[in-house]
Amino acid sequence: MNDMRLVIVPKSDQINADDLLAGPRTITVSSVEIRPGTEQPVSIRFEGDGGKPYKPCKIMCRVMVRCWGPDASKYAGRSMTLYRDPMVKWGALAVGGIRISHLSGIERDVVMALTETKGSKKAFTVKPLTADAATTAGPAPKSARLDCANPADWLVALEKDFLTAETAPAVEATCAAPDVQQALAKAPAHIKAKINAMAQAALERTAPPTTDAESATASVAPAADDDPTWPGPR
Repeated sequence: MNDMRLVIVPKSDQINADDLLAGPRTITVSSVEIRPGTEQPVSIRFEGDGGKPYKPCKIMCRVMVRCWGPDASKYAGRSMTLYRDPMVKWGALAVGGIRISHLSGIERDVVMALTETKGSKKAFTVKPLTADAATTAGPAPKSARLDCANPADWLVALEKDFLTAETAPAVEATCAAPDVQQALAKAPAHIKAKINAMAQAALERTAPPTTDAESATASVAPAADDDPTWPGPR
């Protein structure tokens, strides 16, 4: 299996466009934090975010206000589908960005004119998010491994998370979680190897059918030296 998705998980304190290289992701909002005057004033926490909230740009904030209204306290429990738009620009360079394709709580397509560049607007469409679409993908709920007191119990809980993941995006969300990334960066080599093996097995199980008979190994471990003081996730 030639699956590169786990080795391209970006390190960040928020979900970003590169997290969606493998495809769209449906999230359910748990809370919204607004801090006016900051560079990224809106942080949307969602179920299973692993400490990486969605921080929408001003354009996507306008989309939510248009569709859901200005009262962010009413967003909790609602869902949205995020995707990576490779044509989003930073200055003159197309670097890619996160856009919203579907929202729950709307009955029909919502079309609005949004600013694309200074002096230029472009039509943007958001579609209703059906119940079926909302449950096809997305991160898993909070895992019991986050409450484990020692590495051995944490590994057992992690293995259960991989075994019960029903979709490839759910496997990827587990691998991208901060506690898993911490373990891959600081744990001894044999722990990294075990995590890699569990992740690869889960990806192979949840991958779409393929005609490629070849199998290959994949690794999610970052290039980092073992840390003998690694105490294990808490």
